[in-house]
Amino acid sequence: MTTIRPAWACSLPAALLLMAPFDILASLAMDIYLPVVPAMPGILGTTPRVIQLTLSLYMVMLGVGQVIFGPVADRIGRRPVLLAGASLFIVASLGAAWSSTAAAFLALRLLQAIGASATLVATFATVRDVYGSRPEGAVVYGLFGSILAFVPALGPVAGALIGEFFGWRAIFATLAASGLLALLHAGFRWHETLPLDRAPMRRSVLPILASPEFWVYTAGFSAGMGTFFVFFSTAPRVLIGRAGYSEIEFSAAFATVALVMIATTRFARSFVARWGSAGCVARGMALLVCGAVLLGMGELLGAPSFLGFILPMWVIAVGIVFTVSVTANGALARFDDIAGSAVALYFCIQSLIVSIVGTLAVTMLDGDTAWPVISYATTMAVLVSFGLAACTRSHRPRRPSA
Repeated sequence: MTTIRPAWACSLPAALLLMAPFDILASLAMDIYLPVVPAMPGILGTTPRVIQLTLSLYMVMLGVGQVIFGPVADRIGRRPVLLAGASLFIVASLGAAWSSTAAAFLALRLLQAIGASATLVATFATVRDVYGSRPEGAVVYGLFGSILAFVPALGPVAGALIGEFFGWRAIFATLAASGLLALLHAGFRWHETLPLDRAPMRRSVLPILASPEFWVYTAGFSAGMGTFFVFFSTAPRVLIGRAGYSEIEFSAAFATVALVMIATTRFARSFVARWGSAGCVARGMALLVCGAVLLGMGELLGAPSFLGFILPMWVIAVGIVFTVSVTANGALARFDDIAGSAVALYFCIQSLIVSIVGTLAVTMLDGDTAWPVISYATTMAVLVSFGLAACTRSHRPRRPSA
């Protein structure tokens, strides 16, 4: 039995106020930057594909870093990983704010992602240490899940306002200032939670990688969140570049998709209880395909519009929530004894799938259209549906032979 260091004595509201900023900033660093993406090639004298890398590589490092920093946090503790990651995030954000070349900007975005990844690892490890066997843990994880949907609703709006009144550099200066406030708060209040008597464990991860259910549900999460990633990679070019939306109008339209996700999340408990994990993923994949069909119709029938581009994304948004609400439990259900490694692999693999396959969809197809979203959502949904059907058949009891 492990013991918790007595220094952690925060109430639940105080703990949420302490932890949530790091979860918010890791996501906000992606979303707040979106309204200025179309202008960045001209500002830095580069191509749209290079600027796309500043989105894709951020997500890659956010996922890969968790595999790196997880063992470090288990060895030296949560607090040093958190403080070092937050410090790197702040320095990289300030550097990005004053970048004048595309190469420097891309490198600093990578460092920013590394810092954000370290803070996420330390945050979720602390939640496991303190609330792993307590009912408050559901509240914490519920809040973090809501942040994933809520930040995309507000981030672009904030980025558009800051960019319009203060310029694009102020967006990254704002991230640095917010990170500094969170770091100062953590410096005084975030005490070490690594159990004092934890014995080092070296268990194989091969059973995880050999599990069909792990891959199917991880691919399901990748299908849902990857579709959203391709959407926010292309949406500025479609709505601002082709439809003529202002940055504020784009941000407001973009936010409606995230708000649909938030509204659907409120009913997650009921539909999970009714359909189970496999049923939710199956319905989620069907909604992704339905939304992709509607997007294709909108693309073929005329110029991009709210009706032809955003409303189909509402259908996809519901499918995303149906899917991501259950994929973690589906992927990790058999690996409670090596949950840390399983979680790290789950997030790392889905980040790689989303960033690599999603980026290929954006760069190989016309990123000024809805076709990257259509292609990614349809392809991934079909693959996951076949995999889910195969897993379901393999678990059906066989009829006795006559």
